[in-house]
Amino acid sequence: MKKVLLISFLILSFITISTIASRTFFISKSKLNSISIKYGKNAKLRVEKWDAMLQTSKNKKILHKLKNVNDFFNKIKYKTDSRHWHKKDYWATPFEFMGTAAGDCEDYAIAKYFSLRKIGVPDSKLRITYVKYKRIHSKFEQAHMVLTYYHKANSTPIILDNINKKLKLATRRKDLKPIYSFNASGLWQAKNKGSIRIGKNNLRSWKNLMNRI
Repeated sequence: MKKVLLISFLILSFITISTIASRTFFISKSKLNSISIKYGKNAKLRVEKWDAMLQTSKNKKILHKLKNVNDFFNKIKYKTDSRHWHKKDYWATPFEFMGTAAGDCEDYAIAKYFSLRKIGVPDSKLRITYVKYKRIHSKFEQAHMVLTYYHKANSTPIILDNINKKLKLATRRKDLKPIYSFNASGLWQAKNKGSIRIGKNNLRSWKNLMNRI
C-alpha cells in the first residue's frame, strides 16, 4: 500500500512540475507552437526563455527591467537586412527576431520596446530613436537605432543599445547624435536632453511592422 501511495505521489509531482515548467505568461501556447513549427525547436526555447525573463522582471525596479531586457536581446547575433532578409530595409517583429536568431539595430530596439511595454513600462517613457553613430577616432557616421527610456518628460534618457551594451545616459554617449525618435503614439525631433514633438507616427516601416504584429 505504501509503495502504491509513493508511486502515486511521484506521478502527481512529475505532472505538477511539468505543468509549471511549460507554463507561459506573455505568449499563448498556440503562438509558441506556431513559432516552433516555423522556426524550429531552438527558436521555441529562445521564446520560452524570453517569456521567463519577462515574468521574473515584471515586478522589479525599472533599472532591473531595463537591464534584463537589454541583456537578453543583446545576446542575439547581429546581421544586416540585406544578408538576413535579402532586403534593403526590414523591421522585424520581436518573434521574427527571436525566431531567426539574428537582426540589425532596429530589430534590437523594437524587441526591447515591445518587451518593456509587456511588463508595464508606459509607452510615454519609451522611444525608439534614430541616431548617427560615430566610431572613435573616425569621421565616419553610421545610421543606427537605439531604445531610449525617459524617467520623466524632457529628462535625459537612458540608452539601450546593441553596440555599447551597458545602460548609459544619453549625455554619456558622445558617439551618438540623435536625429528623431518615435513610439506608438508620436514622432519627435530628438535631442540628448528634451525633444520637440512633430506629430503622429506615420512612418511607413512602423505601419508595416504593426500590420505583422
